[in-house]
Amino acid sequence: MSTQHPDNVRQPFFVNNNVIAGDEEIKEAFYAFSHLKIKEQLWDCEGKEVDNFVVEKLFTRYEDYFSKNKLGKDRFITLRGPNPRIEKQQGKILIEALESIPRNYDIAKHFYKEDVAPMFEIAIPMTSSANEILRIKEYYNKFIIGKQNSFTNDIKIKDWVGEFKPSEIKVIPLIEDKESMLDADKIVKDYLNKTKEEYQRVWLARSDPALNYGNISAILINKVSLQRLHNLEQNLSLDLYPIIGCGSVPFRGGFRPDKVGNCLKAYPSVQTFTLQSAFKYDFPEDMVRKSVEHIENTKRKKPVQVDEEKALEIINKVSAKYQKQVTHLAPLINNIAHYIPQRRKRKLHIGLFGYSRESGKFTLPRAIKYCASLYSLGIPPELFGLSALNDKDYEFINEVTSSFETDMQDSLKYLNKNNLKILPEKMQQDIKKVLERYDFEVDKKHEKITSFVLSEYKKNQTNALIEDIERAAAIRNFLG
Repeated sequence: MSTQHPDNVRQPFFVNNNVIAGDEEIKEAFYAFSHLKIKEQLWDCEGKEVDNFVVEKLFTRYEDYFSKNKLGKDRFITLRGPNPRIEKQQGKILIEALESIPRNYDIAKHFYKEDVAPMFEIAIPMTSSANEILRIKEYYNKFIIGKQNSFTNDIKIKDWVGEFKPSEIKVIPLIEDKESMLDADKIVKDYLNKTKEEYQRVWLARSDPALNYGNISAILINKVSLQRLHNLEQNLSLDLYPIIGCGSVPFRGGFRPDKVGNCLKAYPSVQTFTLQSAFKYDFPEDMVRKSVEHIENTKRKKPVQVDEEKALEIINKVSAKYQKQVTHLAPLINNIAHYIPQRRKRKLHIGLFGYSRESGKFTLPRAIKYCASLYSLGIPPELFGLSALNDKDYEFINEVTSSFETDMQDSLKYLNKNNLKILPEKMQQDIKKVLERYDFEVDKKHEKITSFVLSEYKKNQTNALIEDIERAAAIRNFLG
């Protein structure tokens, strides 16, 4: 699934400015389909401005391509809307997204001269219960499809403006917090008990749990969740198709064109992986296309078996250490985040890391800017929380995630030991303890630039700071 996550350093050739916006997202969808051979494009209505006329514009501009590759059958556009429970002020945007589905159906029917739904799925972020996705399905059935049989003054609505189709939509829970991810099987089971689905997609976050609980915690939370979903699939004899939202940086999943095999081995039961912007634009096009082909040709397998009790024990102690460490760094991270370049027009995202302490409540930026800020300082966030682990914990982690050691080496290439001095003394000691476990080679060019970044930040040399943040990111092939 091609997504619109703004983690890229370089912009594609069809973008004129530093920020992807408006009609460029139409071009982006076509590029993903036609050039990169990705079959699904996420159309994100959450946290950003969105073009509700995407289907009509694609058909108008690329008529020949979509005549041969049918939207809704050969290629897919999947909506993501806001969750009104969390983002009340954006609740009406969800309604607008749902209302657009029948209108886009009419456009496709006119284009193809047959019944085909170009959009029929919508993902809902921060899902924590079956009711959150059930009410969306019921709203669509009752108030969008259902209204066609209501009357205006003298005529049924469907006789006035036409029938409303498709009659059913698929709702995908996007599950992001630890408790809900570990209960994903219960949420899905409850939903399926109240609906008559032939299959169900389930989207598990990878970035937000890492931001909230640490990298290792995010890995293990996903593995436990996938194992429980697999058991549910077997018990129900109904196909469940997991989606996982990985980014290029190891902290957010380490999913990049030259490393796809690692994620396929780590999450073998996943049906759909997100190909975010760095994946698509920070590597050669032919490499991206070959990696897409490799993903498509890899068959799903059973999930990696995990001792859940041991996994939960590690999750809890890593989370506690990670959150304590990040508490001390929040002001620094938030300050650096102001200088991270924008890659896409986005609005405020409500589901931010934050918790109450004696000093009051604080938040962190979204996961991409969080990673970009720390990597720009030469302090990979993969290190946080690891000092809580003992030798047996590491043995367990390496058993269930074969690429963990290589992912750590990938991240440690961008470490700047000299910059660790900006951390609290206790945290410096914790990180040095972790570093003793690894043999790694530092990228000297990246190290030099991150030294500049820290110096420029201290001296408030804004222009040079922004330039060097981008220079360092270009070496890594991801912004954050």
